[in-house]
Amino acid sequence: MLGIAVVMLISGYFVENKFLTYILIGLGLLLTLFTLWFFRDPDRTIPEEAIADESLIVAPADGKIVQMETEQEIHFIKGEAKRISIFLSPIDVHVNRTPVTGIVEFYEYVPGDYLVAYHPKSSEKNEHSRIGVKNKYGKVFYKQIVGLLARRIVCEVKVGDELTVGDKIGMMKFGSRMDIAMEPDTEILVKLGDVVVAGETIIAKLNKNR
Repeated sequence: MLGIAVVMLISGYFVENKFLTYILIGLGLLLTLFTLWFFRDPDRTIPEEAIADESLIVAPADGKIVQMETEQEIHFIKGEAKRISIFLSPIDVHVNRTPVTGIVEFYEYVPGDYLVAYHPKSSEKNEHSRIGVKNKYGKVFYKQIVGLLARRIVCEVKVGDELTVGDKIGMMKFGSRMDIAMEPDTEILVKLGDVVVAGETIIAKLNKNR
């Protein structure tokens, strides 16, 4: 997108029509500012209770909770799981954070389609990365899923990494979705329609009596 902005700015200087020049330069500047704003990475305050208690799960992405389902998770939990889906609009911060403290035991990148991120089938059909983290209270499995506009996933974790809740793990670009699957006896602390903040909003609690 920044490349398009640069082309607009350069083109604006070479066209003879002044009106068109102003339009191209104006659009180029707006697109440049939007791109720089989109890649913002604000500081986040990780809740002290989540740092002290490994059973607590925080939101891995900014956005709105659009789905909450019980499903069969076949990749990492390998059984019944509770899933929360967070939709990120293009104006949300797109830096992602690990929802839980633990060790990365599973990672896989999956190429795919570009359905709108809130489509029910986007979780499996769209390009995405799969990350599985385990700690003493259970497993948490989450996916970075691209949408219609998002065409690139950045994921900076690998199997064997030790993560602390709230650590930055990557980014999804220009509108996307994050799915979080948890053990079936996990206590969900949010509801449909809630707006959550990556690294700050506590969304669930693993069962300590497992």
